[in-house]
Amino acid sequence: MSPQTLNPARAPDAEALKAAAFDLSPDPSMVVDAAGALAAVNEAAEALFGHGLSLLARGRFLSALPPGSALAALLERARAEGVRVRERGLEINLFGLPPFEADGAAAPLGDGSLLLTLTVRTGLGVERGGAEAAGLPAISGLGRMLAHEIKNPLAGIRGAAQLLKSGAKAEDAPLAQLIVDETDRVARLVDRMEAFSEDVLPALAPINIHQVLDRVRALAANGVADGLALREQYDPSLPPVLGDEDQLIQIFLNLVKNAAEAAHARGDGRGEITIHTAYRHGVRVRSTRGQSLRGAPLEVRIQDNGPGVPAHLREHLFQPFVTSKPNGAGLGLALVAKLAAAHGGLIDFESEAGRTVFRVLLPIAAEEDA
Repeated sequence: MSPQTLNPARAPDAEALKAAAFDLSPDPSMVVDAAGALAAVNEAAEALFGHGLSLLARGRFLSALPPGSALAALLERARAEGVRVRERGLEINLFGLPPFEADGAAAPLGDGSLLLTLTVRTGLGVERGGAEAAGLPAISGLGRMLAHEIKNPLAGIRGAAQLLKSGAKAEDAPLAQLIVDETDRVARLVDRMEAFSEDVLPALAPINIHQVLDRVRALAANGVADGLALREQYDPSLPPVLGDEDQLIQIFLNLVKNAAEAAHARGDGRGEITIHTAYRHGVRVRSTRGQSLRGAPLEVRIQDNGPGVPAHLREHLFQPFVTSKPNGAGLGLALVAKLAAAHGGLIDFESEAGRTVFRVLLPIAAEEDA
């Protein structure tokens, strides 16, 4: 009997429809209850793991995961934050099968249980935040083309800032110095041609990520984020990131700038931005050039309460020339994706009305990097 001719008295209720949608989903999905046991699996999960629920659900699911499991961390994060969260490039090691790579999403169901969905990778794949995915090779010469035109006005800005500093009041001198420092930083970026160059790698060194974010916060508070609530939720125990300080500032300044524009778009004076750092055990990222998985457990999230990313842009947001701004060039997020990939990390995002989160995962520095 077709759906159009169903007797309304015998039509399935909402719960039955949800159950059918869960079972028919093409992605392997599992429901993990509040005690950490598997309460349900769909047909795709049974096919992936080669067992039915009765075998998969033996014992507690969470307690059977290996120490430092990224999958366990994903589930705990969804439970703690109460929202759907995603991780890309997880190494899945379950039910005695050889490890494989998948993207994972976990969402709370309201009764203490969680819905876990896996999107299995086939082949090497490319992260959406990767350099190749961003389409950057097509515009790799853009930095070289613009370098000369940028350096001339930078010299004038720096000279004007130095003059302002010499005659400024004591309380205004730090702002003038900030202009000088930022002009020098932009000049270094232009000189090294790293913005869209394919053959120049970042100068990696151990860096305190909070030092970078404090610099970004100071710039934003005196500029694009003026009038917004700007909050930090830092994990003070984080190890140093392995990164290029100038490029990291570029990454997070672009993200905070975008967040500020979104928060201002509310138009009610209640816009806010939160900068959050955390350590995500077991998170690993595959290079866009197909090298082996590498740990990238240091997470920085930039969250705003603006209207959200337009739905028609979400699948292409990190590609060049994609923008919702009337006068935007659409290069900011493409550059962020390029720089994150060059660091051995990745960028991803989640967006809905009133909550957009851009998340950058980065490798940490080892003792031999010091």
